[in-house]
Amino acid sequence: QVQLQESGGRLVQPGESLRLSCVGSAQTFSEHAMAWFRQAPGKEREFVGVRRWSDSSIYYADSVKGRFTISRDRAPNILDLQISSVKPEDTAVYYCAAGPRYITSGQAMDINTWHSWGPGTQVTVSS
Repeated sequence: QVQLQESGGRLVQPGESLRLSCVGSAQTFSEHAMAWFRQAPGKEREFVGVRRWSDSSIYYADSVKGRFTISRDRAPNILDLQISSVKPEDTAVYYCAAGPRYITSGQAMDINTWHSWGPGTQVTVSS
């Protein structure tokens, strides 16, 4: 069973930056594709971005491209999601997920692809 734990969510003002982190075992991150999703109140869980296992490439949902950055630079068992210039529409619970090594871009956006989830961390953007 893969264990994941998100952190870093908080109340922020529009325009600020925020870093969310997902912590798991180094083995988890070395053996799985990893993704971030978010779920706003009253809405379905939405794909944010993915770090593929096969080539470590990273890609993002169009809605967050340019403001969100996924990285695994700090430690082999930490996946960060850096959010710049936060907007009220970024308000959501943010989840990290572990999934199969080999996935297509379409599969990455499908929540059913991902077999392990963290409990989530709340981000609220408000002035």
